[in-house]
Amino acid sequence: MMSACGSNNSNSADNSKSSSNTGSKSGTNNGGTKAGGDKIYIPIISKGFQHQFWQAVKQGAEKAAAEFNVQITFEGPETESQVDKQIEMLQAALDKKPSAIGFAALDSQASVPLLQKAKDAGIPVIAFDSGVDSDIPVTTASTDNKAAAALAADKMAELIGGEGEVGVIVHDQTSVTGVDRRDGFVNRIKEKYPNIKIVDIQYGGGDHLKSTDLAKAMIQAHPNIKGFFGANEGSAVGVINAVTELKKEGQITIIGFDSGKAQLDAIKSGVMAGAITQNPVGIGYETVKAAVEAIRGEKVEPSIDTGFYYYDKSNIDSDEIKAVLYE
Repeated sequence: MMSACGSNNSNSADNSKSSSNTGSKSGTNNGGTKAGGDKIYIPIISKGFQHQFWQAVKQGAEKAAAEFNVQITFEGPETESQVDKQIEMLQAALDKKPSAIGFAALDSQASVPLLQKAKDAGIPVIAFDSGVDSDIPVTTASTDNKAAAALAADKMAELIGGEGEVGVIVHDQTSVTGVDRRDGFVNRIKEKYPNIKIVDIQYGGGDHLKSTDLAKAMIQAHPNIKGFFGANEGSAVGVINAVTELKKEGQITIIGFDSGKAQLDAIKSGVMAGAITQNPVGIGYETVKAAVEAIRGEKVEPSIDTGFYYYDKSNIDSDEIKAVLYE
């Protein structure tokens, strides 16, 4: 039940080209090699590469690739607004005739024609992080984003005394994670907290600079705003920046999503109240594991819940939370 996007720590647009070929160097066969001796190949197409979240997903995928003795590549576009670039990557991966494919959709509908091609070719599709609006994927390894965002809403209500104005900054309204986190938060507020008013919802593309501008504009338009929910790492970092630049620390309650150094530092300093973290390493690991099981013809559950947690200053240094945070 965790999910994803992190602060922008990429130093180069070339990160989108990055990939890793990972496989066990040992001679043991865990069921991951083809009859001819060539390693099973599973391309993993991510939503991005610039956020530390995706680097953590990559780590988990590499761990599973080594364990199951398969080859993977891991790549994503420079930014999470580049739907066309991601579709090109998906097409290129399919052209290599892989044994299975892992895919985190930026646009859950735009990718369906290519995923149908994969299905027609007998290539199992494993969705991760973001689901796809179809029954093509054999499973989805992801956070329960609606439940996670509802927990964020409960925490917000508790911290602002059950009343006041709140703003929401979301990464997008085309991916399943963006829609589910927005709806999970908004619907919980509407259902349980009649004295809390959501004054605006804006979409910053997961970019912390754009999200900063959106949050600053929202604060200026609604001077009595008491809280913000940032629905992914870039969104949350934007809110932190806006509150800091406008010198509103201590006056506005911020709840974020994911981790990354900027959010961790903001929680420790008190600028941010807390955040929801996913289990990005677990998402990557379960994606590759499910792909191997699908290739073998084994039963794969239709959804794999990878978990989520709320963390704040009180538990940020606990062993359980440190295991699912990343900088």
